[in-house]
Amino acid sequence: MAEKQDVVIIGAGAAGMMCAIEAAKRGRRVLVLDHGKAPGEKIRISGGGRCNFTNIHAGPKNFLSDNPHFCKSALARYRPQDFVALVERHGIAWHEKTLGQLFCDHSARNIVRMLLAEMKQAGAALRLETAISAVERIVSGFRVTTSTGTVETDSLVVASGGKSIPKMGATGLAYRIAEQFGLPVVETRPALVPLTLDQAHLEKLGVLAGVAADAEVRFGQAAFREAVLVTHRGLSGPAILQISSYWREGAEIVLKLMPEVNIAGILKAMRRTNGRQAPQTALAEILPRRLAHFFAEEARLTGRLLADLSDRAIEALATSIQAWTLKPAGSEGYRTAEVTLGGIDTRALDSKSMQARDVPGLYFIGECVDVTGWLGGYNFQWAWASGFAAGQAV
Repeated sequence: MAEKQDVVIIGAGAAGMMCAIEAAKRGRRVLVLDHGKAPGEKIRISGGGRCNFTNIHAGPKNFLSDNPHFCKSALARYRPQDFVALVERHGIAWHEKTLGQLFCDHSARNIVRMLLAEMKQAGAALRLETAISAVERIVSGFRVTTSTGTVETDSLVVASGGKSIPKMGATGLAYRIAEQFGLPVVETRPALVPLTLDQAHLEKLGVLAGVAADAEVRFGQAAFREAVLVTHRGLSGPAILQISSYWREGAEIVLKLMPEVNIAGILKAMRRTNGRQAPQTALAEILPRRLAHFFAEEARLTGRLLADLSDRAIEALATSIQAWTLKPAGSEGYRTAEVTLGGIDTRALDSKSMQARDVPGLYFIGECVDVTGWLGGYNFQWAWASGFAAGQAV
């Protein structure tokens, strides 16, 4: 005989646990199912193990979606301040880094423990190492067949994440369930992911592997100002991860290294005061040494003196550095992507409750929905907000 629950939540990640807490607080019998051995694994590894759990600036402008207005309701009803209050109530020390990013002072595991404690207090049950083999509609709601038995439920919440980081168990289950019930899925792709370069570029940039620099990276109208890191596969660093959500195959990105520095002006001043030095030596006072040598060689200035360079040559050198155009070959894919772009089409969901418009009792929350945040705590805030919204409705 099937087990009976009011609410079954598939996925014990950030969104799923938040939804469980809120639903159980309302007196609902809640069961969270997850195929993993431990809950909140993405929380545990996030932020270098310290969990960038939200961003104080989180708002609709920080999210990508085919339907950009969809996220407004949930984000307005559960704000970063609300999650901070929960963190402080549990005595978890935190700090703000750059650009409004909030991190635990200590381990990200504290956030997982906090959510589990809230679930326990509210009466929500958690069942791990439980694989989902089938989901079907029945008169009273849904029947979920699992490796540990069959569960019947009034409401089914899908919080199983996207395709990113398959080694941590990402399967794309949410998309299969959506398609089974006739919900459209916006094309998915890796997001917040390092970009790769072709072999010719890698051979040319090999001398720069491991070099980082401040940069503004632009693709179309999108631009992000943070660090860029050259790797043995291509480009990484926060600015690259950010732009990866906007970049499309076959297109170029533009890097403006040291964006607030007037490189041409500085070099011209150095030419007046110490024109006997090599251009790469002068550049090394502005850029990391290996970058300085790379751009001097690219401009064929090796062996010349700064005093020998015309204004036009200096300006051309500065432009090569501050309008450095590269065409990535691709990305590192879901293997290293922090999140999945695209997902369950939000036009098929109610923005207040996260319920499927044409399938009463079926909800989708978190990363599997076509709402993708910038790097810096925004995706966790969407998880908390969408989980809270569904938890108030199931």
